[in-house]
Amino acid sequence: MFTGIVTDMGEVLDLQKRGDLRARIGTSYDVSKVDIGASIACEGVCLTVVALGQNPRNWFDVDISAETVSKTNLQSWQLGKRLNLERALKVGDELGGHIVSGHVDGVAEVVRVAPQGDSVRVTFRAPKDLAKFIASKGSVALNGTSLTVNEVEGCDFGINFIPHTQKVTTWGEVAVGQQVNLEIDTMARYVARLREWD
Repeated sequence: MFTGIVTDMGEVLDLQKRGDLRARIGTSYDVSKVDIGASIACEGVCLTVVALGQNPRNWFDVDISAETVSKTNLQSWQLGKRLNLERALKVGDELGGHIVSGHVDGVAEVVRVAPQGDSVRVTFRAPKDLAKFIASKGSVALNGTSLTVNEVEGCDFGINFIPHTQKVTTWGEVAVGQQVNLEIDTMARYVARLREWD
């Protein structure tokens, strides 16, 4: 379980196909305090740490199944790509964002980027089957970042990125055409499921 508050920007150091995809991710986390088997959200995808090291910089390895690659933007990962990282929520941690599972529902596309004062307004296009779960002033997780939706029009929805978010996450590099991992709000999912029983 995560909160969507990014705590590090990692970097893809190595990618190997060996049945599943093995990725090595550079991090500023103190890996001496990370356990094998720990969950780390990488671009919003909950992945399991399978190896750790500190040479020449801190890193951890994750194995990524073909199913996960096919349902996320991980298929576009390449060496040097920067990633939003978040360690799993611990009991007693501050819940600054919203409850995020790290189970990506689909991929949205950036269709518009426009400066707005010091902020940047970005319009995303969600897959049609997921758009109904996105509501104005509701929460959504994009590339592992907890964000508030400003407005919704059909399958398109807008997010405002303040300077702080642009600085401490990969959203400072957002561009039209970019594919982003989308996780809808868990509460929206359950409300929709309950309505099916009415």
